[in-house]
Amino acid sequence: MKKAKIIFWITTIIIFLFEGVMPALTSQSEMAKEGIRHLGYPEYFGNALVVFKILGVLILVIPQIPKNVKEWAYAGFGFDFIFASISHFAVDGVNFQSFFPLIFLVILAISYHYYHRIDRYKNIAL
Repeated sequence: MKKAKIIFWITTIIIFLFEGVMPALTSQSEMAKEGIRHLGYPEYFGNALVVFKILGVLILVIPQIPKNVKEWAYAGFGFDFIFASISHFAVDGVNFQSFFPLIFLVILAISYHYYHRIDRYKNIAL
């Protein structure tokens, strides 16, 4: 059980840092705004995306949040990573930037798997 918790928290903190902290700190930079424009999205889309990413990571790291709300956050990040990959592929073709979000999709899937493993253990212990 200890191993499962360690893996869960490591993967969840990685998602927290890259999907919550970094966008919160860098979203208003010219480079971030240009990145959104480059993909063909309006600037307000980037702002909305940052708000939802911050809310999503808070949902994932706060243990008291209900399970069904966490499921929606995991789904939202899954869609985010898939569509980010598709957007980069459509605009830039096949390159590292197109596959980078899929690396985080794998990290998210590991976090999700261990979240459920820990939850199952809690339910058995009751």
